[in-house]
Amino acid sequence: MNPVTFILTPDGIVRGLYTEAIDLAALGRLQIERASTLEFDNPAQVWRVFDRKGRGRFCSPSRQACLDWEAQHLAETCC
Repeated sequence: MNPVTFILTPDGIVRGLYTEAIDLAALGRLQIERASTLEFDNPAQVWRVFDRKGRGRFCSPSRQACLDWEAQHLAETCC
């Protein structure tokens, strides 16, 4: 299991990847925004990860491989 990392900004905003490992709702009101989208490409028969601008960032026949890549990539870049 990957460690959970959160960044607290000077204005009190907490940034990080959402996880159910911690009940974040217990801390207060949540505002969640998708950083990427995972979709199945029927013609190519692969899963694709797209960024917020709709650009393809990663693909694999394995959905789990895409989820793993997404988590690793976003953990390195989002905060």
